[in-house]
Amino acid sequence: MELARRVEADQAMRRAWPARPGDGADEDELARLGAVDEDNTAWLRSVVAKHGWPDSSLVGEAGAHDAWLLAQHADHDPVFQTECLDLLAAAVDSGVASPVDLAYLTDRVRCARGDLQLYGTQFWRGADGLGELQPQPIAEPDRLDERRAAAGLGPFDEYQALMMDMHG
Repeated sequence: MELARRVEADQAMRRAWPARPGDGADEDELARLGAVDEDNTAWLRSVVAKHGWPDSSLVGEAGAHDAWLLAQHADHDPVFQTECLDLLAAAVDSGVASPVDLAYLTDRVRCARGDLQLYGTQFWRGADGLGELQPQPIAEPDRLDERRAAAGLGPFDEYQALMMDMHG
């Protein structure tokens, strides 16, 4: 299926990405990653225009997750990414998409707008990209694990440890 092929290309580029600042992605790698994301976004936009959001009733659970991943990586097109968020939220309300995927895309869109994230899924290395890995600012941190549990996510401390182990 085309969704799976596109996700494989997306993930292959990201697996090759340097894990730490200074490990050096060159300009060609950056351009290739950008081209993959732009191509995937254009393709997803055409699918959404023709068929609506690719939820589990249309493409199965794996396909719906794949569609979310392409939307998650559509950072270069925040208008479309926000449209995807709205469509995904409606699909979750209808029981044909994952609340976990919705939590991740919600945080991604909120962080891009400069808003506080709700689920603690987005990490960064500061505005300059060279600092220590840390979560982007989180709204009401004392209620974070409550929101994460409601979305089907595990405790934040466990997720943060995983992120630090993988990327820190």
